[in-house]
Amino acid sequence: MNIENFNILLGKTLSELEKTGDDQIIFHTVDGESYKLHHIQDCCETVYIDDICGDLRDLIGSPILKAEERQSDKPPSGISRPLEIGDTQTWTFYEIATIKGSVTIRWHGTSNGYYSESVDFSKI
Repeated sequence: MNIENFNILLGKTLSELEKTGDDQIIFHTVDGESYKLHHIQDCCETVYIDDICGDLRDLIGSPILKAEERQSDKPPSGISRPLEIGDTQTWTFYEIATIKGSVTIRWHGTSNGYYSESVDFSKI
């Protein structure tokens, strides 16, 4: 799998989305490409899809107008997740929009500070 920049989706049209549990979404394009948004779990860390705001079906059948990723070590307003002493956290947001609507996929990662809390976006 090749790691890609999330904005590679700009201008592409999705034919299907597959969400598997809280740790993976596969994006299929009308031109036969597939991309996976995921995290490979390791020791002493947890990374998962915390929330999806919007309807994923709005992303199918129209060109993607926005595909952005951003990260923060601060929780979103109104969200509190307790951490163990010494633990770190990363919030990763993926914003995707078409003319039909927009979706924000919020990932939350925690670890003891020595393991990755990042999300991978790979061409498969």
